[in-house]
Amino acid sequence: MAQWRDRTTSTFDCEKTPVSASRGMAVTNHPLASAAALEIMAQGGNAIDAAVAALFTLTVVEPMMVGIFGGGTAVIRLADGRELVIDGLSTAPAMTRPDSYTPVSDKWPDYMETEGRANRVGPKAIAVPGNLMAWCEIAQRFGKLDLSTLMEPAIRHAARGFEVTPYLATCIEETADDLALDPAISAIFLPDGKPLRAGSRLVQSDYAATLRTIAQSGPGVIYGGELGRAIARKLEQAGSFIRLEDLASYCTVEREPVRGTYRGVEIIGPPPPCSGGVHTIQILNILEAYDIAASGFGTPQTLHLVLEALKIAAADRRAVTADPAFFDVPIERLISKDYAKQRRAEIDPQRAGAYTSKVLSNESANTTHVTIADGDGNIVTSTQTINSLFGARLVIPGTGIIPNNYMFLFDPHPGLALSLMPGKRITSGISALIGKKDGKPIFALGLPGAHRIPSCVLQAVLNIVDHGMSVQEVVEAPRVFSWGLEAEVERGFPESVRADLAARGHDVVAVDHVAGGMCAITFAPDGTMTGAGCWRADGVPAGIGGGLARANTSFWPDPRRAKPR
Repeated sequence: MAQWRDRTTSTFDCEKTPVSASRGMAVTNHPLASAAALEIMAQGGNAIDAAVAALFTLTVVEPMMVGIFGGGTAVIRLADGRELVIDGLSTAPAMTRPDSYTPVSDKWPDYMETEGRANRVGPKAIAVPGNLMAWCEIAQRFGKLDLSTLMEPAIRHAARGFEVTPYLATCIEETADDLALDPAISAIFLPDGKPLRAGSRLVQSDYAATLRTIAQSGPGVIYGGELGRAIARKLEQAGSFIRLEDLASYCTVEREPVRGTYRGVEIIGPPPPCSGGVHTIQILNILEAYDIAASGFGTPQTLHLVLEALKIAAADRRAVTADPAFFDVPIERLISKDYAKQRRAEIDPQRAGAYTSKVLSNESANTTHVTIADGDGNIVTSTQTINSLFGARLVIPGTGIIPNNYMFLFDPHPGLALSLMPGKRITSGISALIGKKDGKPIFALGLPGAHRIPSCVLQAVLNIVDHGMSVQEVVEAPRVFSWGLEAEVERGFPESVRADLAARGHDVVAVDHVAGGMCAITFAPDGTMTGAGCWRADGVPAGIGGGLARANTSFWPDPRRAKPR
């Protein structure tokens, strides 16, 4: 029994089991995507190849979460020790303006909403996609196998079909009213006008053909090529802001990771326009002065401190975190220990407070994540999305492509850090992390969940560093979240804990889950990797052990006998 259980009343049992291996580990939010990653590593590919294959496969088997017409970020550690971030986040089309949408309110919770939901549902909600270019780029730069090999599992599952999981079926049912508005997407997910049920087979023939075209011709076929021309024409006819020139001019950005420390563990994450790396480090800096291990996992005191630190970081995020090409983000100040000390002084250890930014967004929880490592030391932790469930809730006719609705992440009110500008990158809560001690990786993790992501990864770091949980306990442990309004507390915490937090002044809302399924890998000194998936999604770890035959070994034939006389 882990010692953390001796210091808490918030105990829980894990629903899934971890996997340990030495030659490769993949954790994704669908078993077929994890299998695709292992298939690629078994063919001689590395972790980068496996991650790309898994992501393409997820566009087929987790279509409500991720697609080639979406955006995302990958934090990569290469076998030679280099660490970098590839930013494939979506951008605003060139013809958009700060007042392209008409907001319906200046107050939350409807602050981000616009007339006719134009920034949320339909063709005007689509931003310029970056996923396809980013995946192909990292495969070409850091992988070992060709693109057609990496895409083969995705093409196979799109063409032959796969069994719909209860998780996917629930997502279809939840969005059925919007899906029914578009004939192309409803034909796929609402056959005969009814949502696909769990256990039914989903075939995506048009999408399989699109993937084959990309596998043969490369990403340029969409970014300015023939397929991109057809897509841009169809989107323009539907009323979208996107034009062929937007696709042709899109570029990824290679960025330096943001770095911090927590109790001797180096934390590496994505920099702005992703807010997650900066604000996870900021929150950890605030909490570092408290004895979190002694106060215990899931106790009212620990959760109170976590919620207060979350609210401080949220105030700063809304004020100053945006695309650094358009806004001067004070990264060094946000992640400094001195600034954390200043903000920590505002926290009342017993009472909930309200905070404003002192350092001088709204996104969907429906993303996906992969964490993959190989035996050579390559690590990829990558969060990718089309933003809301089923993105813009349409399919580009004849392509099978479900586009993003990333325009919902821009503030529809002009003149602010997150306001819409042509060419501006969206701001995301992506917090794909790698943790190191003495220069060596000890964990890599991430999850979907939008602005709730940083709260979940920081709690994972606390669970690893302060509470000494196993990786399976880390990903399945109950979570809390606050962005300055309500305090969301998972029902996995006892009622007595929620009541204590309410007595401290928190506006407690009991929820089934905070954010999505975490995918995590821990690394032991002997080279063993242990992967864990979470109950909050179809998370599945898969590993490769064993290996090739001992050198110079062959199968010995039966001994040759002399011919009988």
